[in-house]
Amino acid sequence: MMEEFLIIIRKNWKRSFSENIMEKKRISRRQFIGTTAAGMAGLALMPSLTACTNTAQKPDIKLGFIGMGRQAMFLLNGFMQIPGVQVIAGCDVYGIKRLRFEKRVKEGYEKKEMKAKVITYERYQDLLANEEVNAVVIAVPDHSHAMIAIAACKAGKDVYLEKPMTFTIKEGQELCRVVRETGRVLAVGSQQRSDPNFQHAAKLVQSGKLGAIEKVHAYVGAPPTPYDLPEEPIPADLTGTCGSRIFLPISILTTSSIRPSVSIPKIPTPGITKAALS
Repeated sequence: MMEEFLIIIRKNWKRSFSENIMEKKRISRRQFIGTTAAGMAGLALMPSLTACTNTAQKPDIKLGFIGMGRQAMFLLNGFMQIPGVQVIAGCDVYGIKRLRFEKRVKEGYEKKEMKAKVITYERYQDLLANEEVNAVVIAVPDHSHAMIAIAACKAGKDVYLEKPMTFTIKEGQELCRVVRETGRVLAVGSQQRSDPNFQHAAKLVQSGKLGAIEKVHAYVGAPPTPYDLPEEPIPADLTGTCGSRIFLPISILTTSSIRPSVSIPKIPTPGITKAALS
């Protein structure tokens, strides 16, 4: 089970896990999504796990990715190592990222001698309409987290959502309401809350083993810098937020209409170099 798997990761952080993982049983969708936030960082950082998947078993979870940027590729490496999980779909507004995603998924499963069936979409709504997909990973810009997560829950998908969960407090309240109403499972990738190392440090403080804490220094990162980047041309195969060239601010309210519909222009895909797909 997934809980047992995470215990093994904690106890064997600096050595190979192959013998242990091959003995694990198949996992359910809810066990998988419910514990992913705690284990995802470790999975993606451990290349020794690449040979540990039991390729003979039938996947319990058909996974789709919404957003295929750098963070999504990081997560993809981890999810593809979990027994019982198969990545079958992805979505991104940038054509070159869709091609890269297909290439990595197919190559990853070919190494395991598994058949790779993967389809990519330009619009996340089309991925959510795919009935084969029963869980999604959302790794898109922050302002779209709530909108897409709400849509995924309403489409009957369980969700692994990158941090931050939402962009505003109002969005967070709305997402929580929808999760409860739909009965979906939502895991948020806030590893500084779910990672075993941070949990251990918090327990040390809470248990009083460090004595009375009188002062705490918190670092929240450097302040934002002025926008001074040079202007760049828009790639021909980049269609923009929600499948259009119009980039709109998110507005999650209590209404059902979160974002207005927009037309999707037909844009030819330019030639793609091998280096861009690596």
